[in-house]
Amino acid sequence: MEYLKFIVYGLIQGLTEFIPVSSTAHLKIISLFLGIDDPGRTLSAIIQLGSVFALIWYFRNDIFKLRSYSSKKTFQNFLNKRKRIFGSILIGTIPIILLGGTIKLFIPHFFDNFFRSNISIALVSFLMAFFMFIADSAKKGSINLNNHKYSDSFLIGFSQAFAIIPGVSRSGVTISSALLSGWQRSDAAKFSFLLGIPAIFLSATVELFTSFNEFSTFRFLPLIVGLTTTFLSSLLAIDFLLKYYSSNGFKLFIIYRVFFGVVILLNL
Repeated sequence: MEYLKFIVYGLIQGLTEFIPVSSTAHLKIISLFLGIDDPGRTLSAIIQLGSVFALIWYFRNDIFKLRSYSSKKTFQNFLNKRKRIFGSILIGTIPIILLGGTIKLFIPHFFDNFFRSNISIALVSFLMAFFMFIADSAKKGSINLNNHKYSDSFLIGFSQAFAIIPGVSRSGVTISSALLSGWQRSDAAKFSFLLGIPAIFLSATVELFTSFNEFSTFRFLPLIVGLTTTFLSSLLAIDFLLKYYSSNGFKLFIIYRVFFGVVILLNL
């Protein structure tokens, strides 16, 4: 049963981390509905590492691979593009470090009570559905990974900081903010995923160091099973969203978020 529980945690985390429905909210609510323990902040953060590994693997060519180029000019253009993306990710990560670090240092239990309650998650789900609807209805933009400014990166990173609230969804809030700023759909989603690599990794690492005693209570093999399940299901979710969202937008996820919120309220 312990292995099965960690498989469930891994599936929920992997499938909902990148689809804009909030993995933290689903880990808590679905666990409650299935009659298993709420994984809590520590375990949730640990299995999120599986999602980080999936991101790095999926975008490994963008991050690591140096291909052969026919001329020095095209190679230099490639390096400039990569430098811009890495710089944008760094700038976009600053807000969540500042906000997350402040909360962790000065009000570490801020989200454990009200913001992890069912009613809060339901209300946030409704608010995010509305925000995503506005973003999805916005005029198609022309900003992409090649021509964006660092100020665009900071704005998206600032919105990412709100994902610390359970129910917000990191991918949902960052993609929506990018669309409202004038980004193209496909590049908004891709930048959101790339921006998630340091954000998710830092969140998991900080949680591990600050809750080491709790981490030591988890058995090693079930944890590995959970991480592996998260990795595989995350790959499926990333691939699905990039292909589905570019053509169909947020409509399906907006409807689901409203449905999810209603189900929670009906079961309070």
